Amino acid sequence: MNQMQTISEVSKKLNISSRMLRYYEEVGLIKSQRMDGYAYRVYDEANINRLRQIIILRKLRIPVKQIRKIFDNRDAISVIEIFERNINELDEQITALSTVKSILHRLVQELNVKVNLNLQLDYLSEIEVFDIVESITFPENKLQEVTTLEDLSKADEALGKLEDKDVRIVYVPPMTVAVAHVVDENMEGEPAGMIASDQIGYFVYETELLKIKPDARGLGFDCSAGGMKPGVRPTAYEAWVSIPDEMEVPAPLTKKTFEGGLYAAHVLRDWSWQDWKHLMDWVDNSDKYERDNGPYFEEMLNYYNLVNAGDNMEDLQFDLLLPIKERAK
Repeated sequence: MNQMQTISEVSKKLNISSRMLRYYEEVGLIKSQRMDGYAYRVYDEANINRLRQIIILRKLRIPVKQIRKIFDNRDAISVIEIFERNINELDEQITALSTVKSILHRLVQELNVKVNLNLQLDYLSEIEVFDIVESITFPENKLQEVTTLEDLSKADEALGKLEDKDVRIVYVPPMTVAVAHVVDENMEGEPAGMIASDQIGYFVYETELLKIKPDARGLGFDCSAGGMKPGVRPTAYEAWVSIPDEMEVPAPLTKKTFEGGLYAAHVLRDWSWQDWKHLMDWVDNSDKYERDNGPYFEEMLNYYNLVNAGDNMEDLQFDLLLPIKERAK
């Protein structure tokens, strides 16, 4: 029997956010159904199995566009070509990392010799560095065999770690906003974030807001009672759009003033909402910044063009914005 499962059931079973499910559906990787007399979207076994394949392929660092090609073309040779192209890219990364690691190992050895000889070290001269680099030989790189999905998940987690170059420090200015606040009382239905975003989208369309304010910003955040948990479906969500100060908003929307603040910003990569965890880890490990109170925003980038183009999710980019403050000295 082909048992149907709701979006909430699939999200929990496969540990994947409902927004990721919607994205995969928008780009044509999976399909949902609406059964007669049933208000919610459901997925059949074939699409759930395909989701399992997608999750593994994403953990293997295969881009979504390439996954779509794999599913559209079942020819084994074409699939092999895609995998080999990704293997070559990984080999380049492994070689580069091996080079840096080997040089650092040799530098540590040289420094240990100086320490053991009680030599004063002012700096490591260019000649010494060049000598060390020239003397290093590299064995053939071989990937450690991955035997379980847990091993693959650990590798994916390690590769997802953010570096300083991946994070920007930005100031989000004060603004007046129209607010859609949605509480998800029934976790089987459409997620609160989608409903709130749709309400704001309708408001923007009806008021022709972008003609009045072409620099409008579209933001949203998980305001669940238990706090935001990366990858977990929000039980309450607020969607915002910035508006002129004097503009009135119709119910059920409300009007609010945001005071602004300092944020750590990172562009969401390939719709991996685990990037929230990576951004939090970056701030928690920072010597200069720490988390502050305030909304953990998800901002739609290039809002003007996105709305006018019809909210195509394939073109949608998010900035993750984590409130921060400088650590006390």
